[in-house]
Amino acid sequence: MTTALKTESPRKPNSTGLQSHRNIGIMAHIDAGKTTVTERVLFLAQRIHRTGEVHDGAATMDYLEEEQKRGITITSAATSCEWNDHTMNIIDTPGHVDFTIEVERSLRVLDGSIAVFDAVSGVEAQSETVWRQANRYGVPRICFINKMDRVGADFDAAVDSIRTRLGARPVPVQMPVGAEREFEGVIDLVRMKFLKFPEEGEGRTYEEYDIPEEHMEEAQVRRFEMVETAAEFNEALLDIFVEDGECPEELILDALREATLQMEITPVFAGSALKHKGVRFLLDGVIDLLPSPLDIPPVKGVHPDTDEPLEREAKIDAPLSLMVFKTLAEQTGDLTFVRVYSGKLEKGSRILNPRTGKYERIGRLVKMHANKREAIDFMGPGEIAAVVGLKTTSTGDTLCSDDHPILLSKILVPEGVISMSVEPKENKDRDKLSEVIGRIMREDPTFRAKTDEATGQMVVSGMGELHLEVVMNRILSEFNIGVATGRPLVAYKQRLKNKIDTEARYVKQSGGRGQFAVVRVILEHVETEDGGFEFVDAVKGGNVPREYISNVEAGLREVFLSGSNSGFEFVNVQATLYDGKSHEVDSSEMAFHNAGALAFRQAMEGNTVLLEPYMQLEVRVPEDYMGAVVGDLNSRRGEVGDMDALGDERLIRGLVPISEMFAYASALRGATQGRGSFSMEFAEYRDVPASLAAKALKRDE
Repeated sequence: MTTALKTESPRKPNSTGLQSHRNIGIMAHIDAGKTTVTERVLFLAQRIHRTGEVHDGAATMDYLEEEQKRGITITSAATSCEWNDHTMNIIDTPGHVDFTIEVERSLRVLDGSIAVFDAVSGVEAQSETVWRQANRYGVPRICFINKMDRVGADFDAAVDSIRTRLGARPVPVQMPVGAEREFEGVIDLVRMKFLKFPEEGEGRTYEEYDIPEEHMEEAQVRRFEMVETAAEFNEALLDIFVEDGECPEELILDALREATLQMEITPVFAGSALKHKGVRFLLDGVIDLLPSPLDIPPVKGVHPDTDEPLEREAKIDAPLSLMVFKTLAEQTGDLTFVRVYSGKLEKGSRILNPRTGKYERIGRLVKMHANKREAIDFMGPGEIAAVVGLKTTSTGDTLCSDDHPILLSKILVPEGVISMSVEPKENKDRDKLSEVIGRIMREDPTFRAKTDEATGQMVVSGMGELHLEVVMNRILSEFNIGVATGRPLVAYKQRLKNKIDTEARYVKQSGGRGQFAVVRVILEHVETEDGGFEFVDAVKGGNVPREYISNVEAGLREVFLSGSNSGFEFVNVQATLYDGKSHEVDSSEMAFHNAGALAFRQAMEGNTVLLEPYMQLEVRVPEDYMGAVVGDLNSRRGEVGDMDALGDERLIRGLVPISEMFAYASALRGATQGRGSFSMEFAEYRDVPASLAAKALKRDE
């Protein structure tokens, strides 16, 4: 039996203050439907009055020209809306691995997330990446199995892929009724009601029925499994469950929420965002199951001077602390996105950047809706907004009150894997190009540039061919600078092969005061936490005066970063300075700096191994073409791992060096008559085989 056509949500939570705030991100593999879900959320919440479609280049959150042209999300966009008396701050993130920094920095400041999956494909390559990122930052999440109306949609297979490929514990809280063209609605397993979607509608209304008899048995089994899992996290519910009592809805929700906040389970919803089906119940799930700023632990940090561990609670009367997670460099001043963790940030206030030791003045505060802005006077704990006009602050910086300084943990920035040379087509644009590239580097920490000392060319690096292509197109379309680019090159690195104990003598005498410095240094390959350079001061007896030790370190670090003549920076090097000699007249800071650099160069001679980036690859092809694709990957030095069947398609996973993958999209199209697709992300650096090292270096000259 049906009730009247409904517009209100089945449940009306009673929350006030910070408890009624939700900071959420929407994350997934490319084309799973993240931006479409966001569009439907904004429409339902009456933040926009008509939905724009990604495939038409009209999506609200994809406002950049490159996004509209390509039909993909490139940069994360923030907005806010109201639903059921709750305020939601939402960040829509990219799905392409080349723009993974946008997901990384968004998840760093969010409290919860919606993971969107294609009902046909289930977990895909980038799904795994964003899931790991959410795990790293302790972000609870719920899942939305999207595109249930697509041919081949399989809810249970998608849920199973979450369990097997992500190592998660998915718990469906809805059961879809039908699939593909027959997708009618969902059964709410908490309330045990059939929620039917009107044939034509905009998602604002739904019909509520008792569960049809033909679905009742399956619904009862699924509800039993859901309640059994939830009862593990609530003693009151467990007592009722073991006695076969009737479990109250509120108690089930409380238990599901507790398990979700502990990241023990991931509730799963179903729908089709494009057809306006199921998104409103997903919104209810955000309110019912994801944390408010009060539900997450106090943010942790350290004192910038003493490294003493510190915490900040989400209270407005606590000392101010906030994190910068994104910068848009504009001609009128940087637009800096921030998340306030504690205290109150007011327009006109002066705050400290503990990384630089400098103060910043808060000029204007604005709430963002994609690229539109709304001025506000202050921000409290849990709020996400933007500051206009900060001078020396960049992504990952902490801002805080100067009388209670704190340094929050940084945002992990992945290394670039390919590079290419860039120069302006017209000489008059040379200075302007340098300025524009500096601006883009402030916005995107994964895009880097340096000048090759040997050639004088500017070399830029990034996360992939698409990443660099998008940046070059922006330079032309936004700044009207024509650029000539060299072909993409692999971002090789190098490591020391053997441990070396070396003495470097920097002694020069050419009339007047000379230069004298002798250092004895042990250089070796040691796995460091960040893959960087580690300096150990083991000098005893003063043979190297204390005032020169930092100069020795600087000289060693300079060669570590530059790679000397090869130009490839090193990884995982520990340098131990343990002895040396000085001269009371001829020793100087420059002499010991140069001696340190010389020591590293001596350790390099015949003692380096070239490293190349390997990518985690996932290829989807029709079964008929699988043999040809696997054979081609083997010829590219690929290591095929496992192969799964997805209907009449085959999913091939493996590792492959990026040096062998340039223009792979064209090769795959040719080998599969345009029916194959692939995605890849950085996995690790590996030694280049000795037989190929010289050839690899020559190819990159």
